[in-house]
Amino acid sequence: MTRKSTPPVEHLDVLIVGAGLSGIGAACHLQTECPGTRYAILESRREIGGTWSLFQYPGIRSDSDMYTFGYSFRPWTGAKSISDGDSILTYLRDTVREYGIERHIHFEHRVVSANWSSSEARWLVEVEIGAAKETALYGSQFLYICSGYYDYDNGYAPDFPGQERFQGQIVHPQHWPQDLSYAGKQIVVIGSGATAVTLVPALAEKAAHVTMLQRSPSYITALPAKDIVAELLRKVLPLRLAYRIARTKVILMTMFFYHLARRFPSLFKRLIREAQKKRLPADYDFDAHFKPRYQPWDQRVCVAPDGDLFDTIKAGRASIVTDHIDGFIEEGIRLKSGRTLPADIIISATGLNLKALGAIRLGVDGVLLELCKTFTYKGIMLGNVPNMAFCVGYTNASWTLRADLSSLFVCRLLSHMDRHGYRQVEPKADDEALQPPMPLLSFTSGYVVRSLDQFPKQSGKLPWKLRQNYLVDLLNLRLRAIDDGTLVFSKGRPSELAGVPGVTG
Repeated sequence: MTRKSTPPVEHLDVLIVGAGLSGIGAACHLQTECPGTRYAILESRREIGGTWSLFQYPGIRSDSDMYTFGYSFRPWTGAKSISDGDSILTYLRDTVREYGIERHIHFEHRVVSANWSSSEARWLVEVEIGAAKETALYGSQFLYICSGYYDYDNGYAPDFPGQERFQGQIVHPQHWPQDLSYAGKQIVVIGSGATAVTLVPALAEKAAHVTMLQRSPSYITALPAKDIVAELLRKVLPLRLAYRIARTKVILMTMFFYHLARRFPSLFKRLIREAQKKRLPADYDFDAHFKPRYQPWDQRVCVAPDGDLFDTIKAGRASIVTDHIDGFIEEGIRLKSGRTLPADIIISATGLNLKALGAIRLGVDGVLLELCKTFTYKGIMLGNVPNMAFCVGYTNASWTLRADLSSLFVCRLLSHMDRHGYRQVEPKADDEALQPPMPLLSFTSGYVVRSLDQFPKQSGKLPWKLRQNYLVDLLNLRLRAIDDGTLVFSKGRPSELAGVPGVTG
C-alpha cells in the first residue's frame, strides 16, 4: 500500500488569515510595531481587497466615511469622503505596495483547519491551494484571523415562490454579471438595506425605471459625499495632521449621533424624518415607505451620499413599494396586495450570509472547538484558546476603527510575550465572569439573526464584553496593561518537531 506523503511544514511567528481591509492593516501594524516578525497572509481568493474586490455591482461604495474607514496610519486623500469601491480598492492596493506586503501574501490559499499543540506551543494550519485543493501545512506561534464575517462564496437568496416562472433575469449583487445590460430596462430591487440603497440610484441612471421593493422601511439618512472641513484642513495643514483632525472630528460626530439615536430615539427619528421630507415630493406617502418599525441603530442606518436616493425618487426615475411578495410570475412579481410589478430584471438585494472566523475548524490539542460555546475576550481573543486572535469591526461606526485597535492590541501582546520570554497566552475565566451569556452581535438585521448560532458569545461583564465604543476601546486596548489578570502566560519550551501532529477532522 502506498502511503500519502506529508507535505512539509513552513514555520512562522504569525499567520494572518485574509488579505482584505483587516488583514492588510494587520500586516502593516505588525511590520511597524513588531519589526523582524516572520509572517504570512493566507488569502483564499486570487486578489487582495476582500469585499472591495469581490462586489462589482453598480454604485458599490462604503457607507462609512473614508476618514475613519481608511487606516489610522495612512491618510485618505481621495476627493470623496463617502467613496466608491474602485477608489477604496486602489487605496488598499497602494497600501500593500507602499508597505511591501505583496511578498507575504499567498493567494488561493484557503484555510481549512487549525489545531493548537500545547506540547509544541504552535498552531498547525491546514490549507487547500487552488482549484485542485492541494494540501499545505503552516506552523505558526500565533494565529490572527482577519477574514471578516461575510460568506464570500454565497450571498443570501430566499427561494421565492414561482421564481422559475419569471421570464427575465434574476441577479444577486454578490455575483453581479459583468455583461449585464440594464439600459432601458424595468428593474425591481428586492431589499431595503445598504446594498439596495446603493443600487437604486446607480441603476436609475440608465434603466427605464427602478423599483425598490421592501417588506418594511429602513432608516436612511443623506450625508455629503465630500467633507468640506477635511478639504479645507488639507489646504492649510500638513497632510497627516489634517487627516488626524478630520478623523477625530468624524469619530466624535459619529459617536454623538449614535448615542443621540439610542438615548433619544424620538428626537433622532424626527430629525431624520424632517431631512427626508425636504428631499421628497410634498404629496409623497412618507409613512408607508420611510417609517421603520424598529428603533434607530437596532439595524445599521443606511447612507445616501448627497441624498442621491431621494433625488432619484423625486425625479421619477425610481420608486419605492412597501409590500410582501406573493410570488414571481412570467412578467415580474405579484404582491400580497394583488398588485403586479413588471420587471425585465429582478435583483435580490436580500442580504448576506455570515461565516464565523472564516468557517475554519479550530481545535486545541486535537479537540474540536464549538465556537458557539466560546466567549470573546475584549472582542479579540477566545477564552481558553491559546495564541489566537480575530478581527471584528464596529456595527455602529467604521469597521476599520476597531480593526486598527485590534491589530495594535495584538502587536502589544506579541511584544509583551517577546520581552518576557512567554510562548503561550490564553484568556481564562470562571463561569461567574461569563454570565449572562449574550450574542456577540446585537443587531436585529436578518443577516445577523440568521447566523448568531455560529458565533462566539460575549458576557455582560468586562473583559468578556465586545464594546461598541471607540473611545472606551482606545483606553482599554491601547493604554491598559496587557497583563490584566485574565490573560495567563507561560514560558513552556516547545519540543523539537518529531513529526506532524494531527489536524482536527
